[in-house]
Amino acid sequence: MGNNDLLLNNIVEGILEKKGQEIVDLDLTDVQNAFCDHFIICHADSNTQVSAIADSVEKKVKEELNQTAGHREGLKNAMWILLEFNGIIVHVFQKEFRDFYRLEELWGDARILKIEESFI
Repeated sequence: MGNNDLLLNNIVEGILEKKGQEIVDLDLTDVQNAFCDHFIICHADSNTQVSAIADSVEKKVKEELNQTAGHREGLKNAMWILLEFNGIIVHVFQKEFRDFYRLEELWGDARILKIEESFI
């Protein structure tokens, strides 16, 4: 298993530990001019849960791989938190903001993998 695969697995495990919903991996590795390799997208029901998911992802990646997010946004309002780890961008939304921005539809060339709870 490569480093990116380990990172992806730890990100998803961090999301699942705090019950992130409808987890999707947009694989952008074959998309020309993409600025990252993967978008991991999920949502939660409240800003408290959005924060908890982001914290869980950061904790899991730090504990297992000794990596920290290179970039973090949205922590104050927790409506949409973005974390960046070595070419993987994690988007944790409140449901209404995910529905509004519809990132999955913006990247039509990406391979989309829906991640089930049985992932771990």
